[in-house]
Amino acid sequence: MGPPGAGKGTQAKILAEKYNLIHLSTGDILRREIKKKTAIGLEAQSYMNGGNLVPDNVLLAIMDSTLTSLKDSGTILDGFPRTIPQAEGLSTIVENLDSKIDYVLNIHVEEQILINRLIERAQNSGRPDDTEEVITKRQKVYTKLTAPLVNFYKNNIIQIDGDGSIDQVTQRILKQIQ
Repeated sequence: MGPPGAGKGTQAKILAEKYNLIHLSTGDILRREIKKKTAIGLEAQSYMNGGNLVPDNVLLAIMDSTLTSLKDSGTILDGFPRTIPQAEGLSTIVENLDSKIDYVLNIHVEEQILINRLIERAQNSGRPDDTEEVITKRQKVYTKLTAPLVNFYKNNIIQIDGDGSIDQVTQRILKQIQ
């Protein structure tokens, strides 16, 4: 978990490779659906381009199907859950699969550092959802809808300082989970 620009995707890829896990990024899954111009992708695109979260029921359906198909594989979730209803839905999915969540990592970084990171990413990646206006809105949406997950997972959450180099953050994570 963490706000946009905290390094969730980068760290998830590193951890997936290190521990031979399947990296599930809801953003990547949704962008694939958008590229394929599926109904769910086009619906999601209108929310994403406006800096809003895709509705819970849409993401829960995608994640239920995806996690069920990967039942016996280790996975790392990137960008999911983002709301309390999604976290509750994930708990149900995990329970139905007779599985468990091993770690909940929350990468936190000062807001201005995040905005600068995302502006730089936009210049390098060309992602249409990385404009300064959308970035600022996504930070506000995160604070309102996603930050409450810290309390939801309060008994399992591991706080990670996300300021610093990619390797520094990775080492902080590894220190906590090994």
